[in-house]
Amino acid sequence: MDNNNKRIIYVMAGLTFILFITAAAYTIIQKYKELQEETAPAATEFHLWPEAQTEVFTEDIEDTGQKTGEQKNSHKDNKEESSEKNIEESIFTYLQGPKSWSEKRDWSGSWGSAFYDGSSFGAFGCGLCCLANVYSTVSSFQCTPADMYRFAKRNTEYRGGGAIAWEYMDSVLASLGLQSVPRRKPDSYSDFKKQISEALCSIVLVSSDASKCYWQDTPGHYVTLFLYNKKDDTVFLADSGDPGHNRHWVELRKIYKSLKVTSEWQYLCVGDYNKEEDTWKHKALNGTWVKPDYIAQEQE
Repeated sequence: MDNNNKRIIYVMAGLTFILFITAAAYTIIQKYKELQEETAPAATEFHLWPEAQTEVFTEDIEDTGQKTGEQKNSHKDNKEESSEKNIEESIFTYLQGPKSWSEKRDWSGSWGSAFYDGSSFGAFGCGLCCLANVYSTVSSFQCTPADMYRFAKRNTEYRGGGAIAWEYMDSVLASLGLQSVPRRKPDSYSDFKKQISEALCSIVLVSSDASKCYWQDTPGHYVTLFLYNKKDDTVFLADSGDPGHNRHWVELRKIYKSLKVTSEWQYLCVGDYNKEEDTWKHKALNGTWVKPDYIAQEQE
């Protein structure tokens, strides 16, 4: 009986020792992982289209190691800020209305005060501004919203004088060599975020009837989304109807809440651009409009 008790004691002691060693090893491994995460460099992640990618800035390979940690961080922040600015400047964000044109705001044009097929472009042109934004930004060609209006009328069944429907936008993009997929609002925000982040850019239909978290008094309005930023879950917004919203970073969740669910489709994701399938290849930025300095310089 005494021998049996001794065996039990030895077995228990052995198991206790093994558990102790296992717990200690696990603790060491976890501490190592935490240390690696703390020391790993953080990077702002943008979703970019192939023709507008800019290099990811890192510390110079020939760094002598003489910079202080504060100097290195400052150098990195400055490069990231410069990179972000350069990316933003490659994005077209047209304004549609007469007020913007009368104030001669950047991205506004004479189309804002013009009438097309009996209707004011400022009242219906948001979808055409979105199409012009997408084509001019993603492809190596450019056009104005007025150019896009004429192209849509020639190449689809869109009759003009009113808002362009989803099916016509989809057809226009196909004619321009751009893949596109109209979608309905998913039940899961994570699904929406995945689709937006994987697209080159997106056209979405928002409404204050769905949510007033960002838009007010807006029954329905097309806007364009660029540059999903994984770091803070934001997108770069092109809003042709509101200069106060145009070219601002906005939380993607606010876009999701504002999607107009009474429409057949709520958003359209734009995929790859194929130059060979582009039937237009429009080069001239025709018409009278206010070009930002960096755009004007590129065209001169």
